[in-house]
Amino acid sequence: MVIRLDRHSAGEKPINSYWHDCRCLVGSARGQAVIIALALGALAGCSDPQSAESAEQQSAGSPLRTRLLTADQYTNSIAQLFGEDIAESILPPIPPMARTDGLLASGSAFVGVTSDQVSQIQQTAASIAAQVVDQDHRDFLIPCSPEETEAADTSCAALFLEETGRLLFRRPLSESRLSDLVQIADYAAEQTGDFYDGLSLALEAMLISPDFIFIADRAEADPDAPSQQRLDAYSLASRLSFLLWNAPPDDVLLQEAEAGILYTQQGLAGAVDRMLGSARLESGVRAFFDDLMAFDEFNSLAKDPLVYPMVTGTTLDHAREQTLRTIVDHLVARQADYRDLFTTRQTFMSMQLAAVYDTPAGQGWGPFEFEEEGPRLGLLTHVSFLAANSHSVRSSPTLRGKALRETFLCQRVPDPPPDVDFSSLEEAEDAATAKERLAVHNTNPSCAGCHLITDPMGLSLENFDGAGRFRETENGAPLDIAGELDGIFYEDIAGLAHAIRNHPKLSACLINRLYAYGTGGPVSLRKDRDTLAEFEARFAKNGYKLPTLLRDIALSDAFSRVRSEESRFKMPNPLRIKAPAERAESTMALPSMENE
Repeated sequence: MVIRLDRHSAGEKPINSYWHDCRCLVGSARGQAVIIALALGALAGCSDPQSAESAEQQSAGSPLRTRLLTADQYTNSIAQLFGEDIAESILPPIPPMARTDGLLASGSAFVGVTSDQVSQIQQTAASIAAQVVDQDHRDFLIPCSPEETEAADTSCAALFLEETGRLLFRRPLSESRLSDLVQIADYAAEQTGDFYDGLSLALEAMLISPDFIFIADRAEADPDAPSQQRLDAYSLASRLSFLLWNAPPDDVLLQEAEAGILYTQQGLAGAVDRMLGSARLESGVRAFFDDLMAFDEFNSLAKDPLVYPMVTGTTLDHAREQTLRTIVDHLVARQADYRDLFTTRQTFMSMQLAAVYDTPAGQGWGPFEFEEEGPRLGLLTHVSFLAANSHSVRSSPTLRGKALRETFLCQRVPDPPPDVDFSSLEEAEDAATAKERLAVHNTNPSCAGCHLITDPMGLSLENFDGAGRFRETENGAPLDIAGELDGIFYEDIAGLAHAIRNHPKLSACLINRLYAYGTGGPVSLRKDRDTLAEFEARFAKNGYKLPTLLRDIALSDAFSRVRSEESRFKMPNPLRIKAPAERAESTMALPSMENE
């Protein structure tokens, strides 16, 4: 083995996780070793069960959770370990997630994995592994060279697999697991006559492992509170990094976890402050608000080109980007008051958006400020919010009001009852304005309950059509945009913006969603009430600054402690699938999630 000293080498320590029955054979089509079976022992028994008595004594913390990586987290993990070019060459093989309590991140703890999806995970893993060991990448991704490329090299394989496994699994490999992986690499290399084929196969095995695909909380007894449990250092490191960076822990954070630094308040504070000071915080903040504002729906959003010819897929992509740039600039770069996002006139503009905003713009992105007395201020008047919460051919006060309440105030609006009679609505289609069309809801008992809490705010945004363009009339009729929000009456769009900005639920909702996002699942209003109230009080005291709120959450006992609840994660019987033709006879297993 020849070790290359120009590549960073990380420190490693073993953990208690293992594989069973992992064998290799030679595939006839390519002479490449393939996986026969992959065991699920790695995620079983992640923590010791607590007695009912000790569980009742717990007063803080979140449930132990096992959640699937999101598509972005999968991509970010591959980019962090192997480079942007490899990450950009693949589509993340992550199944769709159901939005739960307003977040896809909360839904990641309730995702099932089908046989077809397992096959996609395997195919993607094979593609990544093949690129890592190819001649274009091996010299800087593999820290050593084999003595002979036509034979196994146990020492070189062990060095690469130990270091890479630690970063992929977000914790060190156990000695037994490392031994299993090295055996895979050695056996495959001997059978194929190629060291790098063997290494690729072992890397593929890691990339399809539940320890990579899932973020599994592991708990241990808290020495400072024997009746309670805390996350082990590596689980805490993962929780921190996915909250703040939307990416796995870097080498520094893993070293701090290994050294026990994250167990001390001073050490934890130092780690969190380093992460908050990193440019990667912007990626984490973008990811949270992208999830909160359901921007994933832009992937399927479309406008009728006959009605809105200026709106294309590129326009909508730029609308999404405009809002995210505004949020990051306001909350991270300026560290301004979160509430002012709903009244600020500062944003960014691109040429692709200029036609919708009816304003000139240069090439690329540039800072932009809406007119002081103009109709646009805050996120609610961004094209991203207005266009996303409209129909393909016209605006929708109901969708806009519903999104406003659910996204920013955490007030769930029920779905319409299944027996609604829409005939009266069809009769109102000839009405000139949306306000006239929707007036029928107030006289229909099955509609009024919900529409009275959505339509007043949505109607206040009727100065913007379904594409988000400003208008003063609809079908030639003037628009009445005066409205009311939870007892606050206003006359115009600026009044609505300030009513939202000053709403008592605005900051509480952000905290609810941010804590759920960081802990990987919905909050319990009964069990987490005191924790959330404390965060809210500190948020107000510190001027509603997001970095300070993130710091308070990350350093809190509630974030690092766990409470014992019945696990949502069920270890299933292994899924056995037929692999592609060149991987005949191959089977593998991944866990599935059982919805509540």
